[in-house]
Order: sequence, then C-alpha cells, then structure tokens
Amino acid sequence: MSQLTSFKYFIFLFLVLTFIQANAQDLRYPAEITVAQDGTGNYKTIQEAVNSIRDLGEKQVVIKIKNGTYQEKIVIPSWKINLKLIGESKEHTIITNNDYSGKPVPGGKDAFGLEKMSTYTSYTILVQGTDVSLEKLTIINAAGRVGQAVALHVESDRFTAKNCNISGNQDTLYAATESSRQFYQDCFIEGTTDFIFGKSTVVFQNCIIKNLSDSYITAASTSQNQPFGFVFLNCKIIADPYVSTAYLGRPWRPYAKTVFIQCELGKHISPLGWSPWKGDKMFPDKEQTALYAEYQSAGLGASPSTRLPWTKQLSDKEAKTCNLKNILSGSDHWNPLTDL
Repeated sequence: MSQLTSFKYFIFLFLVLTFIQANAQDLRYPAEITVAQDGTGNYKTIQEAVNSIRDLGEKQVVIKIKNGTYQEKIVIPSWKINLKLIGESKEHTIITNNDYSGKPVPGGKDAFGLEKMSTYTSYTILVQGTDVSLEKLTIINAAGRVGQAVALHVESDRFTAKNCNISGNQDTLYAATESSRQFYQDCFIEGTTDFIFGKSTVVFQNCIIKNLSDSYITAASTSQNQPFGFVFLNCKIIADPYVSTAYLGRPWRPYAKTVFIQCELGKHISPLGWSPWKGDKMFPDKEQTALYAEYQSAGLGASPSTRLPWTKQLSDKEAKTCNLKNILSGSDHWNPLTDL
C-alpha cells in the first residue's frame, strides 16, 4: 500500500469514527425510557425516570408510562427540558395525589419553613422545564372538596398537553406564570371553583370542560402587557346533572383576559355569562380593565343579548386574530402542533 493510499485510508477511518462517535447515543441517557410498576421497565416511578434524564439536554427524551395508578407528587424542574411523557392509555395511566392548601407539611416544615401547604404547593404534577409535553395521561388531585387543591401546575414555556384528563375540584389547573405559553388539545378538564386559573397565555383547543358545582370555570390573572390570556377554541362546556348555574369566568386580577370562540355552552351557563368578582377589597373594579369575550357561542348556554355590559361579543375580524400563530408563536415562532 502506497503512502498516499495509506493516508487516504487513515483519513477515511478517522471520519467514520468521528461520525459514529458524534451520532452514538450515550447509554447513560437513552432517548426513550419506560416506567412500569411491575419492574419490566427502566424505572418503577415516574419521578425516578424524570430525575434520570440529562440536565438541560438538547435532544428530546420520551418517557413511556405503562398502565397503572401512580401515587406520586411529581416535579419536572427547570433543568429537565425537552421531555415528553406518554401514557399507555389515558383511562388507565393515572397519576394521583391528595395534597391541598392548609394540609400539614410532612415532617413538620417545608424548604421555606412553612408548616402547611398552600395552593402553590398542593400540585400533583409541577412542570417548570421548557418544552415539556404530556399525552394520554389522567392527572388527579384526589383531596376532595377541601379548598384549593391543584392537579396540574405549569410554569414552563412551550408546554403542551394532548388527550389528557385533568381532574380535581377547586383550582384544578394552575397556568401559572406570565412568561409561560401553553397548549391543550383534546383534553378533559373538570373542577368546581376557578378550576382553570393563572397568568399564562393558554389555548384550549377541542377540549371538554366540566363544571362540578355552581361556580366559575376560569379565573385569569393576565398582566397588562399580555395581548392574550385564556383562549378556548371549539371547546364543549358541560356539567354534572345537579349543576344549575355556572359562569364562564371571573377576573382574578385587573386586565384578566378570557375568550371563548365557537364553543358549545351547556344550559348551566348563566345568561349573564361572566362575573365581575365583586368584594375584592384590593382590586374592587377589575371588570373595568378585563377583556371577557365570546364569538359565535352555541348551545343552550349561549345568550349574547343577556351578557353583562362590560363583556364583549367579538366581530369576525377580531375573532380571526385569535389563532394559534398570533397567540402562541412569540419571537421564537413556536408552533405547538409540531410538538404533539
């Protein structure tokens, strides 16, 4: 073999080995993890699986969760990103806990020295890492009607949930922070008072929303800087048979924004539609700055002529602006449909 041929062979071999090394999966951090309570997966608990993934990993990791009831309180911290949790089946992959505001903290005190839990620590699942998605899961706060008890608490940006059940009573879903964009598609969400609440920019598409009591569906706390708050697109609003009167929402803070577009409203929705949340001494006139609106509501609960005067019926032009691109894309041009 000539010197030139040997050199070419060496270069070829070097390039091949470099390519293999660059593309090889680090066995310590697999791209897919299985959770199974019977020990047939990589881990028996979901939290163990979350803890195992690479911190601030650039590649998405899929955690497949086998059917079972997982009695866990799960935290996906800010350094666990690009993560997808997929249940084997929505009906039989269940994550449940029963913490609530006022419940004594196990061990006496939490990290902040508090002896009792608050709304913000009552979650069954807390999501803080960016680019997290949930699919085919049932998430429950089973504390019952004891006050605030969050099932899903989301602070992260670019969060998606598809085909999930989110169940609780008061404060079921906390869409927490101003910088958080969230997208829920084909989900079932139920609760009693203010069971969808928070400051995030959120789209609910083709979801079923169920009232479990005579109360309020939403309690947005949108900031003055946010063009959108909660937007419901083509959703169906239903109720337990014994529910007689409920409201689409009330403003938790001034500048709250909530819009229902082409949604089917059950007969339990009050002809007034919304509530101004009177009696709040700190923010007594929130309805003056809130944007609470509907567009082409249908069903027995649709009654545009009887809605409160400070609420709005959108024009065709205004409704067209309430699309996924305008609401969620942001400066990074996020398209949640590509993450589902």
